[in-house]
Amino acid sequence: MLGTLITSKTRIKLLLKFFLNSNSRSYLRNLETEFGESTNSIRLELNKFEKAGLLKSEVAGNKKFFSANTTHPLFIDIHNLLLKHIGFDKIIERVVNKLGNLDIVYIAGDFARGIDNNMIDLVFVGESINKEYLISLIEKTENLIKRKIRYIVFNEFEFESYKKNLNDSEILLLWKAEK
Repeated sequence: MLGTLITSKTRIKLLLKFFLNSNSRSYLRNLETEFGESTNSIRLELNKFEKAGLLKSEVAGNKKFFSANTTHPLFIDIHNLLLKHIGFDKIIERVVNKLGNLDIVYIAGDFARGIDNNMIDLVFVGESINKEYLISLIEKTENLIKRKIRYIVFNEFEFESYKKNLNDSEILLLWKAEK
């Protein structure tokens, strides 16, 4: 879907990188390695996004770091479009809302770092989650979104221990129960 609207693969990769996880921050050479593309094509797209105000930059040493401009009026719209493109809206609709005592759901792995992948890593935090039901919902959702889903279930205490070894760009909040 997104490839039809936006024909530049580099532009799509940059949108995913910076607008899925607003904590993502990177510089040109790092993006070159991550994307496997030339610095020139990446630089052109970065400059366009920066000129449009969608990205902001800061210089640290000899590197110019880019990140999403979360105050831009289109930030939330772009973020939501990307969630739909990947299928996260279907995960929320089909899996999260039907599990019972679920407190919070995070995306981990490549997608949390803003890298498109056919594998989605989810972290569920809650008590008394019906794992058999979760597996059946995940299988149905995988067929719907055409991606594989890996998951792990923690209680709150286990999650706090797990989270200590992560930084903000390695985990992304997908859903949180309203209390």
